[in-house]
Amino acid sequence: MIKLKKVSKYYKNTRVLKNIDLEIKKGEIVAIIGPSGCGKSTFLKCINGLLPVSKGEIFVDGVNIASKDTNLNNIRADVGIVFQQFNLFPHMTVKENIILAPIKVKKMTKNEAEILALKLLEKIGLLDKMDRYPEELSGGQAQRVAIARSLAMQPKIMLFDEPTSALDPKMTNEVLDVMKALAEEGMTMIVVTHEMSFAKEAANRIIFISHGEIVEEGHPDVFFKNPKSNMTREFLRSVLKMEL
Repeated sequence: MIKLKKVSKYYKNTRVLKNIDLEIKKGEIVAIIGPSGCGKSTFLKCINGLLPVSKGEIFVDGVNIASKDTNLNNIRADVGIVFQQFNLFPHMTVKENIILAPIKVKKMTKNEAEILALKLLEKIGLLDKMDRYPEELSGGQAQRVAIARSLAMQPKIMLFDEPTSALDPKMTNEVLDVMKALAEEGMTMIVVTHEMSFAKEAANRIIFISHGEIVEEGHPDVFFKNPKSNMTREFLRSVLKMEL
């Protein structure tokens, strides 16, 4: 589904990603963890084509996104991304936010897009908010709408960049419940997260990145109980507040 070959990303003289080799299969849920500034967000943006790689190749469903012949708009339609900030259009209602891209990009009729939007709003438990504006929503509700907006493009893959980092515990749980439901439905997902409980429960694989490199990866049962790298152990001690 997704394949990275020797991917590096430079900003001027700083190398943010270093020779990343990784393959993610269809239906896999991968949690990316690591200290702040280690390259996790850059990693996601490269997969989505929002940032060009400096070296290496990224294939999404067999398509090399760095190729001059690749239509990046098609890639982004297939690879949804949800950021920390909700990025909803403030002058549009919830429903209008959701139907905009399917109409403009996927050429759905307004009626088709509205039917899809209502299904998605029901799915995330916000059907009663369809005519509200973003400023009338809680943070958790706004983030769930942002997820629905990405899902309206009917993507094959969903990327999440710390989607709960700005939310309180109650709102965090609202968003994580939606993401868990997506995981159960078989959506291929890459989630940059600081929510270790979500990573343990929902992910098939944990990947620990530090200084732009993959230090360690593994199934949650093994990764959290018996990390191999000293760097991984130190990180988990700091976030879990427990001995390993």
